[in-house]
Amino acid sequence: MEISDPILVDRPADRVARITLNRPEKRNAMSNALRTQMFAALEAADRDPGVSVVILRGAGSCFSAGYDLSSDVRDEQPWYSAGGLGNWPRHVTEGCFRIWDMAKPVIGQVHGYCLAGGTELAASCDLLYVAEDAMIGYPVVRSISPPDNQFYPWLIGMRRAMEMMLTGDTISGAEAAEYGFANRAVPLADLEPMVLDMASRVAKIPTDVQQINKRAVHRQMEAMGIRAGIRAGTELQALSAMTESAKAFYANVRNDGLTSALSARDEKFGDYRTKAE
Repeated sequence: MEISDPILVDRPADRVARITLNRPEKRNAMSNALRTQMFAALEAADRDPGVSVVILRGAGSCFSAGYDLSSDVRDEQPWYSAGGLGNWPRHVTEGCFRIWDMAKPVIGQVHGYCLAGGTELAASCDLLYVAEDAMIGYPVVRSISPPDNQFYPWLIGMRRAMEMMLTGDTISGAEAAEYGFANRAVPLADLEPMVLDMASRVAKIPTDVQQINKRAVHRQMEAMGIRAGIRAGTELQALSAMTESAKAFYANVRNDGLTSALSARDEKFGDYRTKAE
C-alpha cells in the first residue's frame, strides 16, 4: 500500500512551478492515479498567472520506468478517450499533445531510467535536460509494440530511430543530447541547478509572448506532419498489441508476475534488470 502522494508540487524559484513524480519505490511507474494528479497540476500551473514555466522531474533513482503495467490502464483514465481497439495509445498521445498545447513551457529534468512511457512523457516536454548517465529507451518493442507516441523518428532521425526500435536498447543521456532527443546532458550533480537556471531564464519573458514563441516552433513541426504522423502511429501500436508474441507476454505477466516477465524478455540482451553488476 502506498502512503505517499503520487506527485509533489513546489515553487523552487520565482514564477517556476515544479512537479515531481513521487513513486520512487516503483521507479515512478505512471499509474492512472499518478497521471490524473500530474495532468491536473500541469493544467493548474498553466492557468496560474503567477507561473511562467513548469519543471517535470522524478523522485528517487530515476525519472520514470514507464506506465504501471501492474494496473489496468483502461480503468480511471484522467480524461475520456474513445474506447475500442487503440484506446490506450490514443489516450497517451492525447496526453502528450495536452502538454504540447499548453501555453506555458514545460521543462523535463531526467536522471536514471527514462523508459517506455517515461520517454513519451519526456519527449512531450518543450525543453529536456538530462544527466549524462541517464538510460533512455523503449524496451517494450522487444515483446509488445512500438511506442504509443512514436516520437523517435521526429527527434533523432530515421537511422538512429530504427536502431532503437529494432533492439529496444537504451541510449545514455550524453547520446540523447548528441542525437537531439535532449537539449543538453550534464553530470547528475549539475542537473538540478542547470534546470533551475534555465527555468528562471525562460520565466523572464512575459507569458503572453512566450506562449506564442512556443506555438511558433510547434506550428512548424505540425506543418511537417508531426501531429498527423504520431496519431497515425497509434493504430500500428494497437495492431502490434494483438500479435501472438504480445499475447504471450501478457500471459506471462498474468501467470508469473510482471518482474518475471520483464526478466525473461531482457535476459537474452543482458540489460535492464538482468544486467550483471
